[in-house]
Amino acid sequence: MKLNASELLTGLQLKQSLRYGENPHQNATWCVFPDEGLSTANQLQGKELSYNNLIDLDAAVSTVQEFKDEPAAVVIKHTNPCGVAIAETVDLALRRALDSDRVSCFGGIIALNREVDAYCAREIIGAFYECIVAPSFNEDALKILSTKKNLRLLELDIDGMKLHSYNMRSILGGVLVQEKDNESINTDDWKTVTERQPTTQEVIDLTFAWKVCRHVRSNAILIAKNGVTLGVGAGQMNRVGSANIALQSADPAAGAALASDGFFPFGDTVKLAYDYGIKAVIQPGGSIKDQESIDACNELGITMICTGKRHFLH
Repeated sequence: MKLNASELLTGLQLKQSLRYGENPHQNATWCVFPDEGLSTANQLQGKELSYNNLIDLDAAVSTVQEFKDEPAAVVIKHTNPCGVAIAETVDLALRRALDSDRVSCFGGIIALNREVDAYCAREIIGAFYECIVAPSFNEDALKILSTKKNLRLLELDIDGMKLHSYNMRSILGGVLVQEKDNESINTDDWKTVTERQPTTQEVIDLTFAWKVCRHVRSNAILIAKNGVTLGVGAGQMNRVGSANIALQSADPAAGAALASDGFFPFGDTVKLAYDYGIKAVIQPGGSIKDQESIDACNELGITMICTGKRHFLH
């Protein structure tokens, strides 16, 4: 489908002026497509949303939308997920997401895909967070969270809200418009390219890691196990640098899965992953040196799956 950008832009309306932009010396406004996305949220308490809050909320909601069938919690810091988990209950998912990196989660934005209850609320008030977004909050949760008057609480129909199928970004002298990278993951398109085949649990871990990885800024490396992120490497200028950050954060990572948003140009990331106990890797493939990474996996007894689809996020 060809996008008619000029027609899309005429639908925007001014919602409100913001206190400031990314920094206090920058003016900012919030323009919306009426009855769409974050503009449909109901703010229950807390300070006015800031420019940075809205940017991080966009990332938080987009990430938690990956999980519809199970309770999920996402913590975003500077547009990157620093803790993501799924579990049998939303409070357990929240605790596991926060436990994955309590230091980075401090001051973050939390998105939950189930109603916030008293158990979640007690976990939340234990530290400082900017904003909580969820489909609903029960009365007990609201009472507990009301003790933090500045904490922003947003009710939002995360799964049912109306959204365009494209996103926009300003550049010097213009605007770029592209289709969203939000297609459902189809594991039937994946190909195991190594001698070692993935176990059932590894397929589960790789699927979870791949879902979250596409919401991490490139170059992105994500380590996950048992429905929890263990380490995230984001925005580095080389892939092995991102891998170093993610693996060091996850240590120990024995038996965990590693996801990469782009292909491996060399076998160095595979060898580094092996040193930390990684047994399964998922990446798009497509490098002229794919075989170098595949050979490294075969030599070290690691499973590698190629998805055939890249997920850069700039």
